Amino acid sequence: MAQAKIRLYLDQPLAGGQPLPLTEAQAHYLFAVMRLGVGAQLLVFNGRQGEWLAEVVQVGKRNGTLRAVAQTAPQRDAPDLWLMFAPIKKARTDFIVEKATELGAARVLPVQTDFTNSDRIRQDRLQAHAIEAAEQCGGTFVPQVDDLVPLSRLLEGWNPARRILWADESLLGPAATLAGMAQGPWAVLIGPEGGFSVPERARLVALPQVVPVSLGPRILRADTAAVAALVLWQASLGDWR
Repeated sequence: MAQAKIRLYLDQPLAGGQPLPLTEAQAHYLFAVMRLGVGAQLLVFNGRQGEWLAEVVQVGKRNGTLRAVAQTAPQRDAPDLWLMFAPIKKARTDFIVEKATELGAARVLPVQTDFTNSDRIRQDRLQAHAIEAAEQCGGTFVPQVDDLVPLSRLLEGWNPARRILWADESLLGPAATLAGMAQGPWAVLIGPEGGFSVPERARLVALPQVVPVSLGPRILRADTAAVAALVLWQASLGDWR
């Protein structure tokens, strides 16, 4: 089992002895890129049933089949933490989704704000980035990546039981501490490169579930702020403790 270096996400049930048919893209990756053959072993997961050792039983140019052998790790879900962020340049948006997955966000919600630079995203591409990040980091959970939604609409139907950790760029100073804060469902909110507009700030300040925090004495780029806020929450209220 220790020699199985490749991890692959499969959107299908996992059980001992179960055949696992591969898509054309998965077959190309395993057999043409990674040069696996019959009998080779790898690790697979589906985001629901932990991690499994699997063995290649059929190789084809456009398809193939694995067989689930034994579970190697139990399912470990992410804490109930969402990340809301305004999309920025393509590569940096990809980075945010990748790091949100590695840092244990359960859901990623791109939001359209008054100063958001991008008015559209490729949700399918960002979801694929989340899958790739989970494959690389050893996780057994893949966060859901939503399509772009206006922040105003999202806040209209917001569940007041889910608190919002708002990285407020106007609060420069010592980084916040979440000691004494209640556990439960949370969301992290990161604004666009230009910050939030005056009406958006007024609306956030008026919501009782919003907790404005400082991320330190310097203004951070949006992608850096997302990582910093997730680390702050995980170290204080999440599964890092």
